[in-house]
Amino acid sequence: MDRKNLKPYIPEESSPLQEKFINYLMKEGKKSVARKIFNDTLKIISKKTGGDPEKLFKTALETAKPEMEVRPKRIGGGVYQIPREVPPARSLALAFRWIIKGARDKKGTGMANKLAQELIDAANNQGLAIKKKEETHRMAQANKAFAHLAKY
Repeated sequence: MDRKNLKPYIPEESSPLQEKFINYLMKEGKKSVARKIFNDTLKIISKKTGGDPEKLFKTALETAKPEMEVRPKRIGGGVYQIPREVPPARSLALAFRWIIKGARDKKGTGMANKLAQELIDAANNQGLAIKKKEETHRMAQANKAFAHLAKY
């Protein structure tokens, strides 16, 4: 490969939240590829919505964050699914994972387009990440009867 013709990739300014998202997006240690995908995603969002892509990104994360989840707990020979509040760091990690998985599961266009569509859907309270969040909340709601066992 001829290194003379390669232009260095200069990343745009990004917040710590965006950097963390890029780290989740990264595969096999290829951070420059993940950063390029993310920057392309922001450009696509800006083109599609006409608004601020960083604001939409934050909105998508806020709507995809779960408040409750179930954790298995063994009590007296039985395993109960006990609903618990999700700590802020874990809820952010789950939102990242669900949005990226939703984008990767789509077929067709490039990753930047799929990720942009998933972020737009999440901001509009739709898409696979929101579906997963609602499923998690439903499970917690269904097992509310076991909430009193959380203290053990």
